Amino acid sequence: MLQWLFAEQNNIAVSELNNRHKGISGEPQGTKFQELKAIWERVLPAKLLVITADDIEVEPAGSESALRYSAAQMSDGERAIFYMIGQVLFAPPGVIIFDEPELHVHRAVLGLLWDELEASRPDCAFVLVTHDLEFAATRAARKLVVRSFVSPATWTVEELPADSGFDEELTTLILGSRRPILFVEGDGGSIEVAIYRACYPEMTVVARGGCEQVIRSVRTMRANESLTRLSCAGLVDADSRTDDEIAKLANENIFVLPVSEIENLLLMPAVASVILEHDSHDEAEKALRLASVRAELLAEAAKPEVQTAIVLEHCRRRIDRALQIVSFETVKDEFELGIDLKKRVAEIDVAALAKEIRDAITEAIADKDLEALLRVYDRKNHIIATAARYLRGSHKDVFTGWVMRAIKDPEKPRLRDAIRAVVPSITPA
Repeated sequence: MLQWLFAEQNNIAVSELNNRHKGISGEPQGTKFQELKAIWERVLPAKLLVITADDIEVEPAGSESALRYSAAQMSDGERAIFYMIGQVLFAPPGVIIFDEPELHVHRAVLGLLWDELEASRPDCAFVLVTHDLEFAATRAARKLVVRSFVSPATWTVEELPADSGFDEELTTLILGSRRPILFVEGDGGSIEVAIYRACYPEMTVVARGGCEQVIRSVRTMRANESLTRLSCAGLVDADSRTDDEIAKLANENIFVLPVSEIENLLLMPAVASVILEHDSHDEAEKALRLASVRAELLAEAAKPEVQTAIVLEHCRRRIDRALQIVSFETVKDEFELGIDLKKRVAEIDVAALAKEIRDAITEAIADKDLEALLRVYDRKNHIIATAARYLRGSHKDVFTGWVMRAIKDPEKPRLRDAIRAVVPSITPA
């Protein structure tokens, strides 16, 4: 490609020189190198291309020429961008196919790069084969998902539906999955997702943020005909749900953890004991540390300000859920809507909700029942800090990183197995 670029530039230079000698003037002919340089500098404005008759260099914008470096010293990403621009500019009119265009290119510039490349060749059609779902979602184009492949050349593909109820990135992930889908709370980089993926390896775990997004995702997927070939389930935190609420969710294949938040699982005695075994503590030391964990959490939960904070958070969630299940679809006008809303709000007994949670905390403290406390205790940072201090003798950030590694360790599956024993057994539907 470089030979082609330099040859084209030299041919145009010679032609322009001959024209000048013949007295022919006019607008000089542009080169592919100039087009490449313009696209490159719009995509990477901090890096300027310096092109001469026989060399290419890169100069950081706003710096002295002494900081230039040769094309041979480009990073893998810079080389990939240079290569893709050059290939697109020299391709004949027709179809241009790129496999894994995201390779070595930072996601922050990938979409912009392909906006530029597609705009530079309106006479070409582009086929991009990619594993990067976020990048695929940036392309305004028809999208196909590989459903299956049988060697040597049998492919099953399906078009991405336009009305799945999910965004393009998530729809692509769902359709491209070979396994059932499990929607969970949390974000893609969280400890929650690491635990879920280790505990449910037979499923594709998709983090959806809060519990309402999880519930809505399960309902959307099960109701969408274009996605019915895949089974799915949901898993949410306990969040002070009543037995009736848990039963209703189970009917929709949405399961509930036995604790207020998934981090609480790490302090359940069966799980905490396994964590302690990683440092080979003897039985006496294990018992002492487990007793310290229980005493720490019970003492913290006994503080009036802590109890009030927990009670308020549980009440907020219960009120939010109570209002969300009301559709108000039968009201005829805004006046009736206002009356109906006041009626629904009046039905929420905040004092009773608060008493229920406070009584649960008080009873757990009186019985010194750590597992009962973990069903309502929702102070995530304190849970992690306590687990880090008493179970590993480390800072919470170090402990979190250790858990995310240990739970995936194929040579030491006991932590994963201990957590799997206390989380719900899920059968996708």
